[in-house]
Amino acid sequence: MHYEGTIIRPPSEAYSIILQVTVGCSYNKCTFCGAFKDKHFRVKSDEEIDDDLQFAARYCRKQNRVFLADGDVLILPQKRLSALLIRIRSALPWVKKISLYGNARSIRAKTAEDLAALKKQGLDRIYMGLESGCDEVLEIVCKGETSESMVEAAKKVNESGMFLSATTLLGLGGVELSEQHARQSAETLNRMAPRQVAALTLMPMPNTLLGRQFRNGLFRLPDQLGILKELRVLVAGLELSHSMFHANHASNYLPIEGILSKDKAKIIAAIDSALAGQMPLVPENMRTL
Repeated sequence: MHYEGTIIRPPSEAYSIILQVTVGCSYNKCTFCGAFKDKHFRVKSDEEIDDDLQFAARYCRKQNRVFLADGDVLILPQKRLSALLIRIRSALPWVKKISLYGNARSIRAKTAEDLAALKKQGLDRIYMGLESGCDEVLEIVCKGETSESMVEAAKKVNESGMFLSATTLLGLGGVELSEQHARQSAETLNRMAPRQVAALTLMPMPNTLLGRQFRNGLFRLPDQLGILKELRVLVAGLELSHSMFHANHASNYLPIEGILSKDKAKIIAAIDSALAGQMPLVPENMRTL
């Protein structure tokens, strides 16, 4: 496979065939994200992609999922994205699910009919970065979205029948907006109604504006207990009857997961035990992105 730069994928795509369709992120202005700072966004040629499909057809026959990298493959024009999905299904007929990252802007640019057509052609899951449901936090980190605009995008995905996974970032509001960030993120996620909520923990990266602000004392990240309190407020505020909750990313202090409709009380109890010092946390030197 021909990969350019570091490849980022969701934890749940660990065993998927990673097919790099775009290089970098089409937006790439968020102050907290350093994943694509060294890349200029471009769409790979069909020839490059087809070479990797041929490789996968030969060597990846035990993997039945495909994840389309990098940051925002959904930005491709409908005709080209549709043709790509057809080629994947032709080259890898045993693949059951295809997924990708999709930012809210690119989702909204598609019509409901577009998304439904992509669903029929094999696109099963869209990972969308909410990061925060607090408009004040979103503006500070230059997300280029509001809670309302991301709810609008989420509704489009849900109407298409695709699986929506939404990510929120603990600590993004800093100490000052910690409680507000967690509470309003839960409120926004309730309106988005994703089938999966993934909570990661902010780790300021040195190649980002937020990382420099953190280093210079202009951004104060909540400590371990502060992050756990955020997590508790977030989970307590979620009212999603059929959604999975995951906080088992390598950045998190307390790996937990469950189905909110039946495990919410257990999740909160685990967080309370950790806050009381009765459960071990992941050591700092073991946390990573």
